[in-house]
Amino acid sequence: MSAKAPRVPVEERLFSLVLALLSTETGLTKNEILSTVQGYRQRFDRSGDNANLERQFERDKDDIRDLGVPLETIDSPGQAGNNQSLRYRIPRGSYELPSDVVFSPEELTLLGLATMVWREGSLSAESRRALLKLRSLGGSADVPVLGYAPRVRVRDAAFDPIDSALEKHQIVRFSYLKPGETDARVRTIVPLALIQHQGRWHVSAEEAETGARRTFLLSRIVSGVVATGRTFEPREGDHPAEALRELEAVWASNSAVVEVRPESDARARLSKRRGTSVRPDGSLELHYSDANILADELASFGPEVFVLSPEGLRAAVIERLDRLAADHAPLATDADREVPRG
Repeated sequence: MSAKAPRVPVEERLFSLVLALLSTETGLTKNEILSTVQGYRQRFDRSGDNANLERQFERDKDDIRDLGVPLETIDSPGQAGNNQSLRYRIPRGSYELPSDVVFSPEELTLLGLATMVWREGSLSAESRRALLKLRSLGGSADVPVLGYAPRVRVRDAAFDPIDSALEKHQIVRFSYLKPGETDARVRTIVPLALIQHQGRWHVSAEEAETGARRTFLLSRIVSGVVATGRTFEPREGDHPAEALRELEAVWASNSAVVEVRPESDARARLSKRRGTSVRPDGSLELHYSDANILADELASFGPEVFVLSPEGLRAAVIERLDRLAADHAPLATDADREVPRG
């Protein structure tokens, strides 16, 4: 019996995928990616069925595109129209910083300090090994890197305890804060599947007391995840694919129309989101699964984005901008508060 493939964190796998696709001008086929890139190659079977691995790659493509990475699909030379030989790449010119963006020595120092959080001063051994393999495939490995290794844990704190509860079939309890509410509610759930959608982790679950099916965003869990001491029997149909289809249905049914300033950062990022379309008037139509998450994102672009519809999303973005302005308003001094005496 062969040893079980080591588990590679999702953030490291996505990092390695971006690094690989940046290193080649001609692109890599799916088979080349799955057999050489860190996070896939450990589970690649050269003589067997890699269907699950291929589905993971399809999800990863959507995730990095949602992060604003310009992943392209191109035909292999001499095989135009052959979907089995499609090649994938990230054009470096579309991904690098504009030539007029420069950093001061102080800013470079801060960037250098930030990279130290990643625990190593250079690319990890796995990433270096991947680059050597890519050279053998004809790719250029001269990728400018600030000197960091993909070791930071960027998943939500609730991920690991819920993942453990899934493996042990444990019922768990946590406090969950819904958007617009000031007090968190305690939820006791039967976890069914952990799923990643639009770059965020969710847990598909049943409420332990009512059996109602719910999907919880891990970033809204505001307490530790505590095992209750009770367990549950796994059931047929509790598969991540079913929960993902439900989220996809919600995503497809919700759309927003926004005006975006031309040649802005918002335009570059939002136009590359999966499912985004350009309307005849130049505005963008976006799909989303959570209005509050989208409102946070659109508000972060400031004056570069103007929401046309739906009205609820527009109001949510305005509310966030108003709150931001109030938080940064100058505080009145004691002199300002003095009442002139006659």
